[in-house]
Amino acid sequence: MATLEGVKNATGLTGSYQDATLQIWFDEAVGFLKDAGVKDALITDGIVARGVLDLWNYGAGEGKLSEYFKQRAAQLAYKS
Repeated sequence: MATLEGVKNATGLTGSYQDATLQIWFDEAVGFLKDAGVKDALITDGIVARGVLDLWNYGAGEGKLSEYFKQRAAQLAYKS
């Protein structure tokens, strides 16, 4: 299962200043994957990092999940 620290490593983010914001988007990405039927063991830092980066746009109002994230979520759900 993905961790916030692993996602930070995957995205190159350091320190703890943005942890609260990252945790919100982390929870959203993980929730999306779980609701799609992906087992915890298949929810990796990499796919969650992609979801976090898709959603986190500093409030510009354009946060949405990429086609890649949605296609990968479907693949992982089938693996489950």
